[in-house]
Amino acid sequence: MSPGYRVRPMSEFDLPAVMELERALFPGDAWSEDMMRSELAESTRHYYVACRSGGAAGEDGPVMAYAGLRAVPPDGDVQTIAVDRSWWGRGVASALLTELLGAAYTRGVREVLLEVRSDNPRAKELYRRFMFTEIGVRRGYYRDGVDAIVMRCSAPAAAIARTRGGEPSEALEFGEPVEGAGEDEEKA
Repeated sequence: MSPGYRVRPMSEFDLPAVMELERALFPGDAWSEDMMRSELAESTRHYYVACRSGGAAGEDGPVMAYAGLRAVPPDGDVQTIAVDRSWWGRGVASALLTELLGAAYTRGVREVLLEVRSDNPRAKELYRRFMFTEIGVRRGYYRDGVDAIVMRCSAPAAAIARTRGGEPSEALEFGEPVEGAGEDEEKA
């Protein structure tokens, strides 16, 4: 059964759709297009989009989610995960996080950090399923004064294997969406 989308690397061609989502989902904290373009240009950054599948002649449909990773081995950082609200709860954020952790692992990253809004329980639960643990708080981190919870995953390959029901040795194949991932949330 197809999940209705596919994950692929982000290109500059995707920027208009990504920026539209960025502004809609994070009106107070949205990155500028220049910031996003700069991220894409960095060799240590790895961005992905999720596109609706089933387009004409097998082409991708519209971008409905995106995510980014900063990978400077042995450390990594989830820069962002964002999913169009109409796609929440369909495993899209899980698929993107799987892709990010796979990219981290294959680039020699052994520890992945992220910040998540303290008032976003769905996102925190998504990260817990991927073996992220809370390690600190950044008080007033977001523009609206909300704290950020700092989380860490010390075993990217094991996190992927765990969420797929496999063993760590099976975690070397990445790129397919996680089916049946359940409820997930979208912006860290």
